Amino acid sequence: MRKTWFLNLPDWMRARFTDGQRFLILCTVAGVFCGLAAVAFHFSIHGLFHWIWHISEVAGEEYRWLFPVVLGLAPAIGGLCVGVILTKLAPNAVGSGIPQTKSAFYNDFGVIKLRDGVWRFILGTLYVGMGNALGREGPTVHMCAAIASKLGQVFGLAKVRIQALVPVGMGAGIAAAFNAPLSAITFVFEELLDDFSSKALGGIVIAVVVAASVSRIILGEDPVLTVGIHEDFKTNWWMLVAIPIGLLCGVIGHGFVKSLLWTRGQFKVSKMPPWLRPASGGLAMGLIGVTAYYLTGESGVFSIGYESLTQAFENNLVISVMLTLFVLKFLAVIICYASGGSGGLFSPTLFLGGMLGGIIGLLLVQLNDNTGWFALPEAGQVVGACVLLGMGALFASIVRCPFTSLLIIFEMTRNYALILPLMAGNMISYYLASRLLRVPLYNSLLLQDGLNLRRMPAYQGAQDYRNLPVSTIMTYDSVTVRSDLPSSENLKAIEKPHHGYPVVNAEGQLDGVICHHELEEFVAAGQDGPLSEILEKRQIFSVTPDTSIRAAAGLLIKEDVLQVPVVSEKDPKKLIGVLTLHDIARQQNTVSEQMGR
Repeated sequence: MRKTWFLNLPDWMRARFTDGQRFLILCTVAGVFCGLAAVAFHFSIHGLFHWIWHISEVAGEEYRWLFPVVLGLAPAIGGLCVGVILTKLAPNAVGSGIPQTKSAFYNDFGVIKLRDGVWRFILGTLYVGMGNALGREGPTVHMCAAIASKLGQVFGLAKVRIQALVPVGMGAGIAAAFNAPLSAITFVFEELLDDFSSKALGGIVIAVVVAASVSRIILGEDPVLTVGIHEDFKTNWWMLVAIPIGLLCGVIGHGFVKSLLWTRGQFKVSKMPPWLRPASGGLAMGLIGVTAYYLTGESGVFSIGYESLTQAFENNLVISVMLTLFVLKFLAVIICYASGGSGGLFSPTLFLGGMLGGIIGLLLVQLNDNTGWFALPEAGQVVGACVLLGMGALFASIVRCPFTSLLIIFEMTRNYALILPLMAGNMISYYLASRLLRVPLYNSLLLQDGLNLRRMPAYQGAQDYRNLPVSTIMTYDSVTVRSDLPSSENLKAIEKPHHGYPVVNAEGQLDGVICHHELEEFVAAGQDGPLSEILEKRQIFSVTPDTSIRAAAGLLIKEDVLQVPVVSEKDPKKLIGVLTLHDIARQQNTVSEQMGR
């Protein structure tokens, strides 16, 4: 039997608090630990990066050529260390951590190992602190979710309570990382829970408030990125520039996501050893970062880059510098993330959006100077406002959390004047990106890894899981047999027998489905010709990834089969995976298991 601290407490102590009260106490404890962990992560990344920068400057004082060499090789060294550790010790610490958190929440009752959170801290510090162009907010989310989940496990909570602690840790992590508690709450609902639940809100609010308080006590009252919008800044008609900014960010955000997924896919199928991929990405990052520094004099492409973003707010950068930083940071972020580094996408997204908005703002100011068409305030205010509009719109486009992006900007500025144009730009960008690509970024990353989404019915309620698409429960890595080979050779090639197999031709196109016992019977009867001769008269029953679980189950029952191939909607011969009755039964069983320990 599992031993826990809580179960070893005296009966009178356990009887003193109700289950709900004990849960809220744990939320408070989680808020404290998550706040401390987030602050420590902040100090470790910034401390390591500033130390690397100082070493580069000191080396360059005597030997000028050493400055770019040290600065350029640091990301590759960090990537090599991270690649080896990811491959040998901590595979779950790859990427931003948000996909892993979502997968654990929906597929594993929110059980996350604390060691994954510890490795996330170490690898995030090494990778981002050594200069690679990713952020710390996503890793903070995973790290804090691991802390909250571990608290639930240690104190012997039921599975449903452990699962409920994951959004608590997630919100606490964002609140402490950004020092923006309101946006932390909305992010949890937009990204993880996907709907509002008053039952979940109480614990999340407590953890968020406590974590944000810990962060402010140590780091100060100001948000992580302070901007200078004057208190007398008023809403004006020129802020309709939010509309073209929203449209532009929607298109560019879509391009960013597609480029990231494509590049990541190329790394996954490359022959390069997995442990070497982050180092190769770091080497490319070093070259890009050094190039950007010598072209612009800014270090923003390296690491988090908020210093250059602050310069954009203050209107200290010209268009050519902003454009260079935008293009090179865009490339660096994609390469760093796709190559398998450990770091998040929040900070890079805000950076890219800020540079894009700053470019639009400077163009607007120049147009007004040449024509006098607009009654603009001082240039610094216009550029600063456009930087914020770009940050919010690109965040909404890439991360797909429009209200979170709205509140983050509001909490950074503490000014209400930009709320209306922010809402317009964010929603336009979000809607456009959603139309161009239906599946959000983090879900796309999980699907690219072949991980089933939302296997647990908690996402839409126990009664609604049958309306989910089969892509959430299907098996992607299916075992196939060849139609151009006889049964005997196919049997020899099968390492682990299954009930049945999709049959594909030499080009990988689907020709049918055959059972294992049929292969054995054909061999025993001496009918050992190519399977294509046997299957040519059989009808193929298949479903697409968007077919509902209810409809797929009906097809399996009607045709009296135990499995059905899942094919592309555009090409019925392109095999994607397999759906079995076992997959559907497993989905049903999670309903009865959810409330157990």
